[in-house]
Amino acid sequence: MSETASTTLHVQDARIYPRGGLDILSRAEVARLRDASAGGMHELLRRCALAVLTSGSASDDPRAARDLYPDFDIQVVQRDRGVRIDLVNAPAMAFVDGEVIRGVAELLFATVRDLAWTAIELGERCGADLNSSAGITDAVFGLLRNARTLKPGDPNLVVCWGGHSISREEYLYTKQVGYELGLRALDICTGCGPGAMKGPMKGANIAHAKQRQRRPRYIGITEPGIIAAESPNPIVNQLIIMPDIEKRLEAFVRLGHGIIVFPGGVGTAEEILYLLGLLLREENADLPLPLIFTGPHVAAPYFEQIDRFLRLTLGEAATSRYEIVVGDPAAVARKMSAGIRKVREARIAHKDSFYFNWHLDIPLDFQRPFVPTHEAMAALDLHHGRPASALAADLRRAFSGIVAGNVKEDGMRRIEAHGPFEIHGAPDMMQALDGLLRAFVAQRRMKIAGEYRPCYRVVA
Repeated sequence: MSETASTTLHVQDARIYPRGGLDILSRAEVARLRDASAGGMHELLRRCALAVLTSGSASDDPRAARDLYPDFDIQVVQRDRGVRIDLVNAPAMAFVDGEVIRGVAELLFATVRDLAWTAIELGERCGADLNSSAGITDAVFGLLRNARTLKPGDPNLVVCWGGHSISREEYLYTKQVGYELGLRALDICTGCGPGAMKGPMKGANIAHAKQRQRRPRYIGITEPGIIAAESPNPIVNQLIIMPDIEKRLEAFVRLGHGIIVFPGGVGTAEEILYLLGLLLREENADLPLPLIFTGPHVAAPYFEQIDRFLRLTLGEAATSRYEIVVGDPAAVARKMSAGIRKVREARIAHKDSFYFNWHLDIPLDFQRPFVPTHEAMAALDLHHGRPASALAADLRRAFSGIVAGNVKEDGMRRIEAHGPFEIHGAPDMMQALDGLLRAFVAQRRMKIAGEYRPCYRVVA
């Protein structure tokens, strides 16, 4: 292993040997993995690997790490016993005394595993059915199983959503909630990044240690467009990279037994609308899934505004599917524990598995990948008179487009080339949307650092 120096940053070369899903492979599987990593997937693999190697970075600019480490490269090399990963000019922050930090190496293995699985099993020549709802759900299940995430056992996985750019007080609150969840032997699943994605894991980690939990799970679910802007936080011990945002969202709701929403920005609003759009469907009306919005007392106005927006757009029925708890981490954990007990009873009654929610009905309209072009954003149907579930699906796409314009490289390029996205809809709905987005900007929920320039324009 050698160490070289760039003009401003230290870098290192390394050879590492994967474990966990990549350690026992046939020669044919190794060859397919190598071909996938050497083909059109290579630049994607390079970007995602660099995000993992800079885990803990405070930046949410997807181009920052690439600009800092322009000479970084990663190669998957074939060996009879499996594969070897070669790192060239890798960030020195991923090493200690010349060795790759073990947790970083595990996340790197997961990156290679998931991107290769997607290229091999979901590629154009694989024959996977990605045009039907059942086929897409099978693909999500297959990737989660390949990542060894599906574990038999009593329901105990809480999905925590919230922003990467939050205040210090809000961050400390997420830690307190995570601590209370951990004391009750509940595991944590988040989007894997900083802020409200890191806090619950950090709090739960301390509580799990106190309760002598031997194998706690801190699952981080991301996708290629997000990971470069939101590097995995160091506590994540199971990283999963889904192919796109829609499969990422499905993975959250299929895996989780309850969901907590902390303060956040457009990404958090996207997640809320996705879930409520599903829960408002008649097919899911009797499906128990505890959903709690929570934050410190200073976040009460934030949730009041979210609640008003949901009432205006989705109707009063939406409010029956969530509860708002302010300033009481222990109450949140108690309510979540009680809700998960009901989930367990329902899974037994429906003969559904504890580790994957097959009974949840997710229509194809929620599963098709949405590409946020200017034309697609302008064509969203954001008007009253539509079924609440269908309106939620289009509102979710609107927020997804803003996320892309904020932090995803493809979306940022579209904004630079053609200007802001335009979002059209009913006047009262657009007024509420504009107010919500302006509040996110004022509260610095759009970006961690730097002056935010809106990538959108709301048109009544």
